[in-house]
Order: sequence, then C-alpha cells, then structure tokens
Amino acid sequence: MTHSTASTNPQIRNLIERAQRWRAQIGDTLHDRVVSAVFADAAAIAQRTVKRSGKPRSDWERRIDSLLTSRLWGFPIMLALLTVVFWVTIQGANVPSEMIATALFWLQDQLEALFNLLHAPWWLTGFLVHGVYRGLAWVVSVMLPPMAIFFPCFTLLEDLGYLPRVAFNMDRLFKRVGAHGKQALTMSMGFGCNAAGVIACRIIDSPRERLIAILTNNFVPCNGRWPTLILMATMFVGAAFPAHLASIAAASSLVAVTLFGICMTLLVSAFLSRTVLKGVASSFALELPPYRPPQVLRVLYTSIIDRTLLVLWRAVVMAAPCGGLAWILGNVHIGSASLMQHLASFLNPVGHAIGLDGVILLAYIVAIPANEIVVPTILMAYLNAGMMTEIDSMTELKNLLVNEHGWTLLTAVCLMLFSLLHNPCSTTLITIYQETKSKKWTAVAALLPLAIAFAVCFIVAQTARLLGWA
Repeated sequence: MTHSTASTNPQIRNLIERAQRWRAQIGDTLHDRVVSAVFADAAAIAQRTVKRSGKPRSDWERRIDSLLTSRLWGFPIMLALLTVVFWVTIQGANVPSEMIATALFWLQDQLEALFNLLHAPWWLTGFLVHGVYRGLAWVVSVMLPPMAIFFPCFTLLEDLGYLPRVAFNMDRLFKRVGAHGKQALTMSMGFGCNAAGVIACRIIDSPRERLIAILTNNFVPCNGRWPTLILMATMFVGAAFPAHLASIAAASSLVAVTLFGICMTLLVSAFLSRTVLKGVASSFALELPPYRPPQVLRVLYTSIIDRTLLVLWRAVVMAAPCGGLAWILGNVHIGSASLMQHLASFLNPVGHAIGLDGVILLAYIVAIPANEIVVPTILMAYLNAGMMTEIDSMTELKNLLVNEHGWTLLTAVCLMLFSLLHNPCSTTLITIYQETKSKKWTAVAALLPLAIAFAVCFIVAQTARLLGWA
C-alpha cells in the first residue's frame, strides 16, 4: 500500500494514531519493565535454589540503596556529598597551591638571575621568564593540587560503588531531555576537568547521546574556573551578609552556580536532542554493583597517573604560549598605551553590555589555553604591570576592583555566570576534536556555550539596570 493510500484511509490512520498513543504511554518504560521482570524472576529462582548461611550481606546493601536511590533522599545526599568533595578540594588545595607557587616563583627568580648573568636581552628575559614560565607556574600551582585531591575523591566514590547510584538517580532527568543516564557520570568528572569529562563520555555507547554529553560537559565548572568563582563569592556575595553568615553565603552561592550549570546541561541537552541531534533516548540496564572496600593503590594510580597528570600535561602544553602572549600585550606599546590597554578599550562597550568590562573579556581571550590565569591577567591589566601578578591582601584587592575600577555585585554575578558558561579551554577543545574527529562539532562546542554566556549575562545585566539594582 502506498503512503498516499495509507494517509487517506481513515481506518489505517486511526490504527496509526492508536499505536502512537500506546507507544507514548508504555513504549519508553517497556524496556525497564522487561528488565525488572527478568531480574525479579532470577531473584526468585536464586532464593529457591541457593542456600545461604547466616544473614545475607545484601540486606544492608538494600537498606543503603533504598536511601541513596530514593526519590526523597537520593538528590539531597548526592548534593551533600558533592558539597563535601568541593569543600575538601578547595580547603585542601590552599596550602599545597601556595607551597608549589612559592617554589616555582623562587625558580623564576633564579632563571631571571641566570638570564641577567648571561646578558640576555630584556625582551628575551621578559618573554621567556616573566611570560612563558610565569604563566606555566601559575597553571601548575593552581591546577595540580585541586586535581590531585578531586580525582582521588571521585575515583574513591567510583570504587566504592556510589557513582552508579548517581547515574541511577539522574537517569530519569536525562531520559526526559533525550539524553543518556550515564551522562551524569561524565558530568561529574567534568567538575575536576572538562577535558577529562569529555574523555569519560566514551562510556556512552550511543553516538548521538555521547555527542550530546560531549557538547554539554562544559556547563559544569572545572577546577580552572574555581579561583574566579571563589574570589567573587568571597569578596562580593559573602561581603553582602553579616560576618557570621559570610562564609555560608559564599559557599551557598557556589552551590547555586553549580546547580545552575546542571540546569543548563539539561536544557541544552533537551534542545540538542530535539533539534540537530534528534532521536529516541536509548535505554540501558544499570545493574548496581555491590559496595566494596576501595583498592587504594588502584585508586591512586587511576586518579593521579591516568587523570591528573594526563590532563595537567595537556594544559601545560596549551598554556605555554598563553603567558608569552600576555607579556607581549602588556609590554608592546602603541603611543602611550600598551596593546593590552588598547584592546581592553576596544572591548569595553561589549563588556559593559553584559555587566563586565573590556579588561575581563580580554583576560578570557588570553586565557583560552588555561582559565587559571584569568584573575592574574585582569590584575596585570588594571595595574598596568609588565607581567601577570597577584595581590595577597584581600583589602588591597577589593580596593583595586571596587574603588578604582567600579566593580559591583552585578559585576561579580555576571563574572560568575560568564566563568561558568563561556567556551571551553583549548585543552578541552582539542580533546573534543580527538573524540569526535569533527571540526564542525568542535566549533559548535566552542561557540554554543559562548553564545549562551553572552545571552545570559546580557539579560541579567540589562534586567538589573532596568530595575535599578545596578
């Protein structure tokens, strides 16, 4: 029967409509029902034929699973554990970051002395030592300690058997937006590093759903964005509350930013699955593994060798020219102003429209290889310094940003949103290309979040100004 005949036959059309209604009612859950029935039969057969001595170990596992995967407590527990991992990572990374930075910047002084001893030209010393090396030192000191803490924590939860429970909890949400439940695991890995999260998308078998996970992994903040987020949360959000509530308010704002990133992941996943990557969400049988004590050596090897050092090496390779570029922009002058000042002035109207300024936008352009140097580059431009710098005193830093350059709470909020949503770093983009083998999808991965970041910040900034909040 031809298509035209079928479309004009009321009886056939009625049967098609009934089939579509039946599929809408039961089709998406049929696979789950079949799998549940199979496992129920298998459990009944095992109970009749297998003899156990003593109390079965699975009883307490079922009690824990009933709590960790419940509709009422599953998400709060998951959020609480995520907050604990963040807190441990942030607090634990402070001291080693400072120690590594001290050691690396001491070595910078020795390199500078060696170049001076060899009578090297000032521009060569500046470019290689104050530019390339200083940028690398900043990236290593900021990236290494958080990753060395976060990835073992993440791998520990994976080895204990908790991460499959996270996928189970998130499966309903991702299935509703046309994505895969395992995307929850790749998204969690992105909190340590988006490049590692992209690599983790290999666990998703469906090419369409794997591509959705790759394109949306950027919306969870990696450790390169945390320095900016923490600074804004502490200096502006926390300062807006009484002293005894400041730390709680700052931490809550970080959790809120994280939740907003998760919401954006779901929204963009829904958009992609209903437009350019349209398709039916695949079902998968997720068998929750038993809880087991972690294998410490395997956890350390997997987290340090396979994840931390691999990602750090890629970041270092990409960040090498970044510090050199920042030095050139700050030390090459046209007239009485440096290239950095000229470019910042050019970008200022666009920056003001989205609640920021030209210096912040330029810092994010320079920091495409490594988000860790955004704040040092901003300070370099504001202080008109010849190299990336930092200010140890929070009072001096606030005076520079607020009193001298007019930063407000709106600036902080827009900067936090832009830091969360903007394009991936070059390390992540290279990883995306390696995983997709497509220049088109790599370009989409770069431009889509950047467009979203500009749109969200523009709406927030203009709304705040319209309502007189800024």
